[in-house]
Amino acid sequence: QVQLVESGGGLVQAGGSLRLSCAASGRTISTYAMGWFRQAPGKEREFVATISWSSTITDYADSVKGRFSVSRDNTRNTVYLQMNSLKPEDTAVYYCAARYHSGISTSTTAYNYWGQGTQVTVSS
Repeated sequence: QVQLVESGGGLVQAGGSLRLSCAASGRTISTYAMGWFRQAPGKEREFVATISWSSTITDYADSVKGRFSVSRDNTRNTVYLQMNSLKPEDTAVYYCAARYHSGISTSTTAYNYWGQGTQVTVSS
């Protein structure tokens, strides 16, 4: 089993930045692909970013390309999401997810483990 705990969320003004962290425990995630998703009130959970086990492959939702950056430190069993130039429409609960397979995926159904989420609120 893998436990995932997100942190780093909060309230920020539009144009600001936040860095989310996802700490894994239970077993190493060094061979897992990892993803970030978000869910705004009344909306479905949506893909934000994903990174392969080796960090060589990443993918982003069009809405965050050029503003968000996903990275990982396998020695710390942690994944990060750097969010810059935040917009009010980025307001959501952000979730970290782990996938058994090393390859990336943008689908929620491809991930096996999920964190509890961290709230990000961007004020205008």
